[in-house]
Amino acid sequence: MGLLTGSVSITRFNIRHRPPEIEFDDARFTEIPPGSELRESKGFVPFELGAPYEVGASRWAFRVRIDRLRPDPTAVKERLQELIRGELEGGAAFVGSKKRKELRDLAEEELIIGTSPSTKIIEGVIDGDLLYVGSTAKAYLGIVMQLLRQIGIIVELKTPWGDRGQEDLESPLIDSQEPGESVWGCRFLRCLMADRELMIEPESGYVRLQTEETRVVVTGAVRKDLRHYLDQNAELLTAKLLTGETSFRFEGMSFRISSLRVEAGRHEHWTELLDERLEKINDVWELVERKYDEHRSEMV
Repeated sequence: MGLLTGSVSITRFNIRHRPPEIEFDDARFTEIPPGSELRESKGFVPFELGAPYEVGASRWAFRVRIDRLRPDPTAVKERLQELIRGELEGGAAFVGSKKRKELRDLAEEELIIGTSPSTKIIEGVIDGDLLYVGSTAKAYLGIVMQLLRQIGIIVELKTPWGDRGQEDLESPLIDSQEPGESVWGCRFLRCLMADRELMIEPESGYVRLQTEETRVVVTGAVRKDLRHYLDQNAELLTAKLLTGETSFRFEGMSFRISSLRVEAGRHEHWTELLDERLEKINDVWELVERKYDEHRSEMV
């Protein structure tokens, strides 16, 4: 799953500052050396080995690679039990929490030798004053933004309420919000109950709501249950949306798209494929933003 292949999960950011020349190599990825005490390495790599980062006029394509070196947790647990048993057989009356932690650290150190790091790749594109990141996971988005700051690029979440300068909206059901998030997105999703161009998937749907008591997930034929919860003034956080051509999950408060299937033709070069897929992704964004403006007067 990424910007080039398969279904895509994508978050957009406005670029508030970037240098005239972007030096991705200033925060490039380096592998974890064998025997090193490092457990994680992260940095930029190009889409293909040796490929340039700049792929068009005011367009850069990059990948963030994250390598993490962690032993298998089951193996650590089993080795820890062996070490504890050895302590008891050696005459210890009991193994306290401090000693247990020391033994766990020892088990991890033993097992990490010869372990290959796990690798995660996050794709991104800078297009003028917009940044597209092929993920909706907050942990990965945080890493991408951290690396971008290292090379002088400052971004903020792109949302219609931010772009239009709307004052934030409060809800008694939502206590905390990440930067850029807003209840406006929840109210927008609520308005789509009556929309016929961009609708909440009625048969094989998915919705996530915040009620006064807890968060609720409803799947399948969701409309009846959804209407019941909305009548009880629940906030609609996430919904599977349906257009005439595709479906996707939409996270209201952060205005993020996930599980969007993008069909594209065959191309001789990956940059041509990227162009086509971004164009189709932007078609979906344009529809969503147009609907936001159409329903804006209904959001209360």
